[in-house]
Amino acid sequence: MTTPRPGAPHGPGPVARCLPFAVAALLTLASCSSTPPPEPTSPPPTASPTTTPSPPLTPRPTPTAAPTPRFTNEPDPELAALIPTEANGVTVTIPPIDTFGLTPGDVGTAFGELGDRFASLVVAFIPQPRTTLYALRVDGEPVTTAELEPHLATAGRYVGIAGLHRDPWQQATVGTNMVWVRPEDNATAAGTMIYTWAAGEYLFLLIGVDDAINQAIVAALPGEPPPSPTPAPSGSPPGSPTESAAPSP
Repeated sequence: MTTPRPGAPHGPGPVARCLPFAVAALLTLASCSSTPPPEPTSPPPTASPTTTPSPPLTPRPTPTAAPTPRFTNEPDPELAALIPTEANGVTVTIPPIDTFGLTPGDVGTAFGELGDRFASLVVAFIPQPRTTLYALRVDGEPVTTAELEPHLATAGRYVGIAGLHRDPWQQATVGTNMVWVRPEDNATAAGTMIYTWAAGEYLFLLIGVDDAINQAIVAALPGEPPPSPTPAPSGSPPGSPTESAAPSP
């Protein structure tokens, strides 16, 4: 048996021989532990379905403002020029608008929504026999005499008739104008008659105690002709003539 000599160098033992590998392994682990984990891979984005763009919203039209009563009055020479200065031999007075306190809106209260369209007012009168005319210009669509029917009761009340009844009003023809006419009642002077009618952009309201004068004023102002009578069938007797307003007293 060979005995190693004292002092002779020894080769590395088994533990020593393993140290380099252990150190290398530790270094590998250290390097692996310091490296951040890889980011998770996101799936590729899925293409969104094709969408049809919504059509632009159609703007709502702004509603037209409703007319409101006009409580100021401007001179209207054209309207004033329509009024006769004389009726049945009696002078008709047309005062300047700054001498009376009425406005289109005041008279318009008697004509409902139609009265909201009254733009100007001219007043004419005869002191004796008492007669008053309200002549009005109406904005917007032309007005017909038939359109005045819903307002007859309040029109009568405005000029002094006591009742609020439609029944006493009747259609009649004065001159060439179709009108609504109403006779006196308990609250008015004897012989009082009221007339109201329309002519496109004009509306008239008249009250007076002398019907000859009333009818002379109505006939002198613009109006709406009565409808043409339907021809009678051949062999039939001719129809009766169109009745005029109540006869003069």
